[in-house]
Order: sequence, then structure tokens, then C-alpha cells
Amino acid sequence: MKYHIIINSVKTVDELKDAWSNHDIIQLLDRLDFPDAVNSKPEDLNDLLAMAISDFEPNEAAAILLNYKFQERLSDNQIEQISHEMLLDKISEEYADISFHHELFNVNQLLHKAYNGTFPNAKATIIEFEITPNKEVSKEVALKALSVSLAKSNVIKRLFEDRLAGKEAFDEAEHIAWDLKPTTENGYILITSEYWISRDEFIEAEFDAKIIDFEPEEDE
Repeated sequence: MKYHIIINSVKTVDELKDAWSNHDIIQLLDRLDFPDAVNSKPEDLNDLLAMAISDFEPNEAAAILLNYKFQERLSDNQIEQISHEMLLDKISEEYADISFHHELFNVNQLLHKAYNGTFPNAKATIIEFEITPNKEVSKEVALKALSVSLAKSNVIKRLFEDRLAGKEAFDEAEHIAWDLKPTTENGYILITSEYWISRDEFIEAEFDAKIIDFEPEEDE
């Protein structure tokens, strides 16, 4: 399938809007021993959460937030280990299972803000683009198309060369692209980590891309 792509904007951000709902914040405040959080004014919740977090030691607050997000996916020992590692490394880029990266980013940035930089500052990339024809544009197709304009040093191109070429299944695309939303008839917004795609890696703003789907061999 051949596509024509126009990159309208590429932004680098250190937090994602609406990453935490009011319900999330109230639940976190409760776990952080903040009294009567449910009756707080919605416009005050973010500030209250930052204050409540800062009342704990950094690794303790990290463990509480991690437990809220990952209690069904990680053991207590894993949460404890990550809560310490987050103080030293960008765990949202380095954790072995990339399906955790998106939510680890949201946790990390909440802690980074609450502790004024004690936690490393990770960043996300927001790409607004147009693609025609607008047909079967999945996360995999979007990443394959955008990769055509990325520098050879880009980490996706280095790690997943055969997947981008359609020689292997590109299952990782679901977690590399954190979100993909249509905006107009042919427009989309894709959100990912700066680790995967940075603003400076785009070479062209308008280009063509030929996407080759992976076709598994049929059993004889």
C-alpha cells in the first residue's frame, strides 16, 4: 500500500494532558492519606496531589503510585524495585517490557513535578500528520509510514528494521505508539516517547511511503 504523508507539527512535551482523571487523583489522594479528597474542588485536585505526594519520601510515593497503576501486573517486590530505580533512570524508556512505558511515563512525570526534578525528566513526542489514502491506518501503519522520514540513527529503525520492512510481525507497534487519534478526514495525532521518535529525527515534512504488510507463511 502506498501513502502520502504530510507532517504538520512535531512537539516535545514533558506531560500528557488528561493522563490522570479526577477519579484517579481522588483515589491517589486517598492512598496518600489525604482526608476527604472526594469533597475537594476539581480545580484544586492537581495541587493537592502534588502536596500530598511531597509529604512522602520519593521512593515511598513512587511505590504508592506504581501500586495504583500496576497492582494487577506487578508483584510487590517488582514495585519496590522500580520505585528505587525511578530515582536514577528513565525507567519509562528502559523497562524491558515496553507495554509498561506509557503509564510509567505518566507516573514518572507526576513524581518529577511534585519533587521539583528529583526524578529524571522523561519526554513524549506528539506528531500531527496527514496521510492519504486514509485507509486502514493502524498504529503499525502510522509508524511504518513515519519511519520513512526518520534519520537512520532512529532507535525504531535500528531495532525493528525487519518489522518495518514487513519481514516480521510488528506487534511492538501497539506499545511504541501510545495513542493514535484521528483529527480530520485525513489527519491524525500520534503520541509516543521521545526515546522512540524525537522531533529532530524527521528529515522531510512531506513524503511518500510504501507499506508492506507482514504475511506469515502458511503451514503445509
